[in-house]
Amino acid sequence: MIENYRPTKAVINLTAIKNNLTYFQEKSGDAEVITVVKADAYGHGVLEIAKNVIENGVRMLAVATPDEALFLREQGIDAELLVLGATPARFIPIAQKHNITVTAISLEWLSMAAMNIEQGLDALKIHLKVDTGMRRIGIQVDEVDDAFRFIADHDFGFKGIFTHFATADEKDSSLFSQQVNAMNNIIDKLDDPSVMVHVSNSAVAIMQPDLVCDAVRVGISLYGIAPSPYVGKEMDFQLQPALSLETEMIHVKKVKAGESLSYGATYRADQDEWIATIPIGYADGMLRGLQGQDVLVRGQRVPIVGRICMDQCMIQLSEEMPVGEKVQLIGRQGQQQILIDEWADKLETIPYEIPCILTKRVPRVYVESAGFSDLSFQKSDKVLR
Repeated sequence: MIENYRPTKAVINLTAIKNNLTYFQEKSGDAEVITVVKADAYGHGVLEIAKNVIENGVRMLAVATPDEALFLREQGIDAELLVLGATPARFIPIAQKHNITVTAISLEWLSMAAMNIEQGLDALKIHLKVDTGMRRIGIQVDEVDDAFRFIADHDFGFKGIFTHFATADEKDSSLFSQQVNAMNNIIDKLDDPSVMVHVSNSAVAIMQPDLVCDAVRVGISLYGIAPSPYVGKEMDFQLQPALSLETEMIHVKKVKAGESLSYGATYRADQDEWIATIPIGYADGMLRGLQGQDVLVRGQRVPIVGRICMDQCMIQLSEEMPVGEKVQLIGRQGQQQILIDEWADKLETIPYEIPCILTKRVPRVYVESAGFSDLSFQKSDKVLR
């Protein structure tokens, strides 16, 4: 194990991951829970998260790219793997060799894949992505019949069909309803009950459990983050944030009234005050737009002052404190808590971005906190097709 000499670290609570997963497993009834671990498990560290969810009953993981899937195979992960994004021609034989399921995104893609299938290997396993309104990737609705015929005539292992909702986490349900209707019409044409149908992402699994088909795809909420403020207010369970971010003071000094701090001298002390430097900056994912954001010291909120530098930033203290004093940037300290959502609001973005922008320079440390207990949840009835 590599030793880290800088005190900055992201602490990942695997008990929180387990409890969030349990919520979706119970809420989804007999439906399979596909855990989405793309983008290094949304910045939480894909290997440890993959091992954790597999230990807790997950059979299929979803990633965004072929490279992410191959990495998991090379690290010994033998669960079912689904690549949600586009797969190039040269990866088709690799997918066959490594038992990686890929997504068919168009008629042209199906034709390309058929020409690159390597004979003598297991059939290429595919899930058909239908574009019912997201307008990103996927077979067009009026091309689905042609896709079904092409798949039947070629050497594919047709394992699943799915779509992705553009507005499932918003109050306005007009487009969502259109997409649901379009997908229902397609599902009615399926004559093979072994083909897995999955339409639910985190928001749908939470808000529309009656739409659960054979599986649900749980992404952002596995990590304790609500898909949107609207969903967060409406859901029947308090998600448990898995990631906290912490560091320590490396330098403490007294700044005199009128003196300025950091690049551009954008902050000037109104009076004599104590300032601490902490070893985290925008190269770690703590972007300059977080100037003025609070952190927690001794259970109290104190602000970041001056421009955030590449590797360091400064915080204002209420009194002199020793080097080595703990600083909580995300997470709980005492009775106070700073959520990822607060950073997102400050940066005028969505919570999804925050764990993803924490760079590899910030080590992920994994714990199983006794502060979280196993929970039981009321099961909902599963609706199949």
